[in-house]
Amino acid sequence: MILAIDVAYTDNSAQVAGVVFESWGSSVVLNHYLITIKPIADYESGQFYKRELPCILTLLDLVKEPIDMIVIDGYVYLGTEQTAGLGQHLYAALADKTPVIGVAKNEFRGTPKEFEILRGQSVKPLYVSAIGIELVQAKHNVQSMYGKYRIPELLKQVDHLSRTTQK
Repeated sequence: MILAIDVAYTDNSAQVAGVVFESWGSSVVLNHYLITIKPIADYESGQFYKRELPCILTLLDLVKEPIDMIVIDGYVYLGTEQTAGLGQHLYAALADKTPVIGVAKNEFRGTPKEFEILRGQSVKPLYVSAIGIELVQAKHNVQSMYGKYRIPELLKQVDHLSRTTQK
């Protein structure tokens, strides 16, 4: 099973969403998770993982399915120096056992060209980074995700879910 996670923030809370799907070509969500976390850590420039990682780990505690791979909205490695991004910190928090693929919509300064993929008719790339899986395979996985546009459909769904207000 694959779990895609996204986090949306307000001033003092985070809404964390996860969708579970069976394979890279899946068009159907098998299960979804949504949790609001408050309070959250303050944003620290260059230390984003300190804010987002605790949110993701809290959501992972709810997930019942056996997860073989996690997809995050963001980077595993940052810039040409390949410093640890959110994905690398998540992988370490999971005892280096669950591969993590980062899919970012925007370029981080110095992102290597090899992280870019184009989907659909888009001329604007997505930026794919990975740990626990070869980059070539991670890029292929994201390329093969369901949807004909730049952003894979299930990643759009988890983004939308993270922005949905819980009742």
